Amino acid sequence: MIAAIKPAGSNTRGLLAYLYGPGRHDEHTDPHIVGGFAMLGMPDPGRDQDATLTQLARHLDEPVQLRNSEFGKKVTDPVWHCPVRAAPEDRRLSDAEWAEIAQRIVEAAGIAPAGDDLGCRWIAVRHADDHIHILATTVREDGRRPRLHDSGARVGDACRQIEKDYGLRQLKKGDRTAGRRPTQAEMHKAERLGWEQTSRDWLQDRIRAAIPHASSAEELLAYLEAGGIVVKPRRGPSGDLLGYAVGRPGDLNNDGEQIFHPGGKIAPDLTLPKLKARLETTVPEEHPTARRDQPATPWHQATDALDTLHTDMAEDTHAQARITALGELIEATAQKAPAHLQAELRAASRAFARAQHPQIRAENQAAHTLRTAARDIAHTATAPDASALATLLAALVWATVLAAHWHKAKSHAHQSEAARQALQGLQAAAEKALMPVLDGLATRQPSEQARRSLVHDVRAAIPNHADRILSGPAWPALAAVLADAEAGGHKPHQLLKEAAAQRELTTARQPARVLITRIQHTSRNPAPNLRAEAARRRTTMRLSALGPALDGAQPASPLVSVHPNNRPRR
Repeated sequence: MIAAIKPAGSNTRGLLAYLYGPGRHDEHTDPHIVGGFAMLGMPDPGRDQDATLTQLARHLDEPVQLRNSEFGKKVTDPVWHCPVRAAPEDRRLSDAEWAEIAQRIVEAAGIAPAGDDLGCRWIAVRHADDHIHILATTVREDGRRPRLHDSGARVGDACRQIEKDYGLRQLKKGDRTAGRRPTQAEMHKAERLGWEQTSRDWLQDRIRAAIPHASSAEELLAYLEAGGIVVKPRRGPSGDLLGYAVGRPGDLNNDGEQIFHPGGKIAPDLTLPKLKARLETTVPEEHPTARRDQPATPWHQATDALDTLHTDMAEDTHAQARITALGELIEATAQKAPAHLQAELRAASRAFARAQHPQIRAENQAAHTLRTAARDIAHTATAPDASALATLLAALVWATVLAAHWHKAKSHAHQSEAARQALQGLQAAAEKALMPVLDGLATRQPSEQARRSLVHDVRAAIPNHADRILSGPAWPALAAVLADAEAGGHKPHQLLKEAAAQRELTTARQPARVLITRIQHTSRNPAPNLRAEAARRRTTMRLSALGPALDGAQPASPLVSVHPNNRPRR
């Protein structure tokens, strides 16, 4: 059940005309009052042919007019309006039940507190099966104004209890991190202009798509403006950026002027201070990376960055920052992925946006590497090869699972659900991306003797999951990957253990597929020659010790390296 308190109004008669009218699309049927502050003597134009809307408006406005005459100062915007809607799958509620629900909502809001006979005048009008409209005038019978501060949160709590008491669909408790719902006026305007989204939703998608491309708030606004968004910056006398608003081209008011929306009104995490905190961090993040004997592509670097996600989730401020940056990486990947994967990835990015809304302050420096990876992908002109893309998408799936688990552990119900929804799109895209990789591997099978050896490696390295891996349809492809890695100097047993440590396999639907992407990523470079590496370290240490004698007793440089002629060079 959703109760959406509307902005305060000033015209009681005008709102009644809408509630008792046919509606904008003839959707209103049998409008009538189901509850109110004092039903006795209440004129109801829906049930009494002699009652008029003007009479009902005057009845509700009496305390307002009395206060205006006594104080000589008109009360501004005294009309409180709150539609209350049941879920589509809920049972049909009776008029009596809607009356009880309306009573509980006005009590929770502070319009008519329980046991207070001097509360505000209100009515509940029903003109459809699934919802009512509560209208109140916000002057009490004693002339005082009601205390409506924080009424939205109190009404939301009341709705959650009403759902339980009446056996209705139970929604999650609000956490004040959601963006504003589109108003009816915005939805009707979008429909009238043939737009699929309201202006604020459209602008939110564009801002989130621009974030991976920018390293500062100024860059972000410039990128938006270059993309056709109408940008209105607010600057101080020094020229410093103090705020911003954006407008959708063609979204004009009745006077033909551009309509602008401040960032904070589009989504709570898109205010200028929050964007600056996310974008303008420069502290690098120390983390273990994969071996890079060959230059890593942005796609491989992003996978490396995701490998560190689980290492710092215990610190709440770091975890929140990493989850926010994860959303940027999903968005950047969606923009650069092949066309046949973009529908699933864009849906995942849009769903994950809600998981980015913080309830905990983010230490944004902790997400520097993830955010850099997102920017590198956004700016790359090189398409990923099939293996790199499949690996990254598999890593994004696992990172999103971790994000959902973290939000759930912190009781962030809306964010956890958003991550779960995003997971569906990511899994679908990951499945699509992996299929050509599996098809290619299936054509290259190791010898029977090699397969027997690899079976032994699997049972020794991952005994708890060996049966599922070896009996699964992806085992032949995994065997080919392990054989390729072994040919490159890697030890299959060690690769299997490392891959299993990176991502637990109990919840994996097909663990062999998880191992394929992980092992292809970690074995993409030849294995190092351990004996040669040890010899190099010994030589470097010996020359460092000789540094003072060779350089006139100067301190040894930490940058000493070895040339083929074994002479040190700074």
